Amino acid sequence: MSAHRQIELNAPRTPAQRLADRYGTPVDIAPPAWNETLDVLLAHHSVRRFRPDPIVPGVIETAVAAAQSAPSSSNLQPWSVVAVEDPARKARLSLLAGDQAFIREAPLFLVWLVDHQKLRATARLQGRDVHALDYVESFLLGGIDTALAAQNATVAVEALGLGATYVGGIRNKPAEVAAELGLVPHVFALFGMAVGHPDPDAGLEVKPRLPQAAVLFREHYGWTGPQQQAVAAYNPRIRAFQRRQRLPEQDWSTQAVNRTAGPQSMAGRHVLKDVLQVLGFPLR
Repeated sequence: MSAHRQIELNAPRTPAQRLADRYGTPVDIAPPAWNETLDVLLAHHSVRRFRPDPIVPGVIETAVAAAQSAPSSSNLQPWSVVAVEDPARKARLSLLAGDQAFIREAPLFLVWLVDHQKLRATARLQGRDVHALDYVESFLLGGIDTALAAQNATVAVEALGLGATYVGGIRNKPAEVAAELGLVPHVFALFGMAVGHPDPDAGLEVKPRLPQAAVLFREHYGWTGPQQQAVAAYNPRIRAFQRRQRLPEQDWSTQAVNRTAGPQSMAGRHVLKDVLQVLGFPLR
């Protein structure tokens, strides 16, 4: 990436520029207002290169407070998070999550958990059973609440000037991750999150997303010609991004189909249902 491009991305951006960055082209969207929250949200980009600077005190607790400010179905709060800063443990988790170097480099790695154990333990203290936790709906609820909480935390750390990226690879070897973190039955590591100070030389460009025509429906759903045209228009934009980032070029259409082609494309996660049952989630 050119020095000019890097300086431009780090400079203040107008709302129109933020929206153009997000979609890879100028768009006809007029926000009714603009503020720092919207600016942080639209400026989000995954960070996979970090400076070695440590996380200052208070960041983890602030991120968790933001996470706990997310909605929670019936206020069950069925999630927990493990903050990992020990280099040796981060290295082991990195290997379990696809040997991704940025997990080792990030000063902080958060592992977000669907945590039904706290609910089961609470029930045991009252001498009661919680059979509803055995059903798919309860696991889905836990996953939704965990994701909502983690996204709040992401916005919080980015508002503090840090960078973050989610790590779905933590589900590649869930039993081994559970052993590494001392997880008990009824607790599942849903995803990880690397957090740290972005390396300014890494190319901090926003990845364009699909046009709104491919995701926004009014009154009812209908995937027809206009949506396909929106995807076709997106393919050259994502390829231009890949080219600027010196990544292999591939249409989103091709990437999406390759990623969902079959069990061979799932990095071992095609057996996740069986593993979840071993970890204490019957999924009835």
